[in-house]
Amino acid sequence: MKLPRMFLLALIALAPGGSDAQAAEERFPNLAAQSSLPRGPGLAARFPADAGIASHPAVIFADDFEHGEPGARWDEKGAGQGRALSFAPAEEAVCGQRCLKVEARLGVNTGDGLTKWFEPADPVFVRFYVRFDPGCDYVHHFVTLRANKGLRGGDRWSGFGGAGVRPAGDERFSTALEPWGNWGRWPAPGKWNFYSYWHEMEVSRDGKYWGNSFQAEPQEVIPKDRWICAEFMLKHNTPGQPDGEQAFWIDGRLLGHWRGLNWRRTPVLQANALTLEAYITDRWTKNPTNIVYFDNAVIAREYIGPAGRP
Repeated sequence: MKLPRMFLLALIALAPGGSDAQAAEERFPNLAAQSSLPRGPGLAARFPADAGIASHPAVIFADDFEHGEPGARWDEKGAGQGRALSFAPAEEAVCGQRCLKVEARLGVNTGDGLTKWFEPADPVFVRFYVRFDPGCDYVHHFVTLRANKGLRGGDRWSGFGGAGVRPAGDERFSTALEPWGNWGRWPAPGKWNFYSYWHEMEVSRDGKYWGNSFQAEPQEVIPKDRWICAEFMLKHNTPGQPDGEQAFWIDGRLLGHWRGLNWRRTPVLQANALTLEAYITDRWTKNPTNIVYFDNAVIAREYIGPAGRP
């Protein structure tokens, strides 16, 4: 039985987000400098502005937001029920004619997003383009990959909710590529990091289990008003063994790669849901209007890389 959407989204919203993250660098050093993972062009290089990329055999899902209504290719809309979603001119050739606009307004809404369930792959790669409006402040939640027990009924929701609670290892794990402001020390929107939940995560300072942060330093503060190609990868672990991985790239440059993650205890649990969202709260966000643009979202079985130039 499907759990009530608003109940689940409310649970997710309770999570403090990357700004309260427990750093994981002591247990998991960043191996990007010596990593053999690909860099630069990937499978997307042969598809100008991602046109036709869904035909590639490694691609599981793709949405360039050129056709249909907002969310037409996705399975679920976020807490705003699509009211904060619209289309806008992409204003960049590599992103085609139009893109998805998420307009979060303090006191009116908390932003919005889209979720897609998909057949699991190992490893799985997620790539999207993003542009932060010049007036965009800190973002609370962003792009999240979740592992659920299945794709049907209540099992497809097992990876949602659970804010502040350590997963058991047989019902959920998740990782999110997010901008993090380092408690306001870095200008908004901050720097890129992973915000991850799994059954061997570290406890936070308040005694709860908020997501652990995987930081890639050195890196510059995320620029505003420019399209950025962001991609991340997750490799499942052998159940019960610390051989899982995650990595992320910005504009084709590998910034972070971490190994040794014991994501799960059972093979049933697999990453199978992607949420693309810009969610804000008034805890860190002070600007009244905060706009984030998304485009060229792809889920694949191999490295995707930046879209081809038209």
